[in-house]
Amino acid sequence: MKKLPIGIQTFEKIINENYCYVDKTRIIHELINNGTYFFLSRPRRFGKSLLIDTIKDLFEGREELFKGLWIEDKWDFSKKYPIIKIDFGAGIPKERVELNKRIREILEINQEELGVKCAFETISGCFNELIMKAALKYKERVVVLIDEYDKPILDNIEEPMIAQQMREELKNLYSVLKSTDAYIKFVMLTGVSKFSKVSLFSGLNNLRDITLDERYAAICGYTQNDLETVFKEYLGGVDLERVRLWYNGYSWLGEKAYNPFDILLFLDSPGKEFRNYWFETGSPTFLLKLLKERKYYIPEFEEIRAGEELIGAFDVDFIEPAALLFQTGYLTIKEKKNLGDNIYFTLSYPNLEVKKSLNEYIANYFVFDAGMHQRARIEIYESIERMELESLRDAFFRLFAAIPYEWYMKNELDKYEGYYASIFYAVFASLGYDLRVEESTNRGRIDMAIKTDKTIIMFEFKVVEGESGQNTALEQIKSKRYYEKYSGLNRDVYLVGIEFSKEERNIVKFDWEMVNSKG
Repeated sequence: MKKLPIGIQTFEKIINENYCYVDKTRIIHELINNGTYFFLSRPRRFGKSLLIDTIKDLFEGREELFKGLWIEDKWDFSKKYPIIKIDFGAGIPKERVELNKRIREILEINQEELGVKCAFETISGCFNELIMKAALKYKERVVVLIDEYDKPILDNIEEPMIAQQMREELKNLYSVLKSTDAYIKFVMLTGVSKFSKVSLFSGLNNLRDITLDERYAAICGYTQNDLETVFKEYLGGVDLERVRLWYNGYSWLGEKAYNPFDILLFLDSPGKEFRNYWFETGSPTFLLKLLKERKYYIPEFEEIRAGEELIGAFDVDFIEPAALLFQTGYLTIKEKKNLGDNIYFTLSYPNLEVKKSLNEYIANYFVFDAGMHQRARIEIYESIERMELESLRDAFFRLFAAIPYEWYMKNELDKYEGYYASIFYAVFASLGYDLRVEESTNRGRIDMAIKTDKTIIMFEFKVVEGESGQNTALEQIKSKRYYEKYSGLNRDVYLVGIEFSKEERNIVKFDWEMVNSKG
């Protein structure tokens, strides 16, 4: 029984030490034969480093590693190319001088491995010289592989001035790739984010972004077929449909994929536990600060419509939340549409793990008191299951009361209903409920609805001055008869109107009525 390659990013180790390997060589072969300069963005823990290492071993002509793989009889292993590999995975430089030193160390390592020596002292001069001398020495053009090209920037994204300095230092390095084209066989850059060519790859106009090229959608990650064939021995007694619901769903316009980290840890866990394996490896704190600053409406995560420019490249100077959510793996492409000459995408959560985990993190971030939030979640879940709406009201009241007043300083979060609705949504989503947000009817839009096997609960939110005498939220949901959308479903429909006070920063009215859906 082959071992699970948890945390293994070295192709040679996977092949030689009896680990499971998902053969990506057909896609790699197609990529190499279709051009020279490539860029790929994928979320963290998606197998980018293993991809780079596999390409390296292929160009080095290590034929023994590719026995039995698709590419075995389709590649000329007699040709061996000089490789320059740059990996920014190690270390977190906090100043430009630290990054400069790290780049020099990387270039020194490559000089030693290639047996060439650079005379130029500047980074760009040394990199340029390294490429030229390697090509001349080995009488073959050079392969340049850059892994985690953006990590020095992302590690400092909360400090824009430092991030800009890192960007300029990297720009100085990457600019060499344009001037050494005559000596280059193949270039591959991978990373999490996609920074604009103008800011980071100035002049490198022939760099092809394959992030949304359906031909290479499965170049990283595992497909459903990969799971059911390569890992077949580990799937005894496993509910594959539940695995798909929890972990599949990442889409880059081709076949949907699993994050390898999720699948490997799930298969390795005692009893095959469904947990948020991938989510636990990162912290979206910066993302949440950005969402708070932009007063982002969290329920929109169910369905964000965006043009190419909103999910494409961004820069340190201005970060579009939708682009960051997509590139970091918290949202994925649900649908692509052509409207005239324009392309639009619909983004949503890739799977249940991300939806539950991200919203639990968001709710903890808003409430601040994680212990209080966890207790409230249990109460809220039990209230929904038992349809005890008084208990639901009390649990949310305590939740809002636990938010410290400092949270509202220097902002006007307490003045708009989207903030309160976002907290309601985040809590419900973290509990795994089937939610409908801003759903259209013939009379308007429903703020939020929860669908269970037995009931539908419809919510309308309002922010008021002080405490109004009448629950305008409930009156609106009743007068516009939003509930008619769900008639005939053989479920009881509950209408819940909730008003929040700007002064109290909490619920001041929470009223409901039950409508028999058959009537």
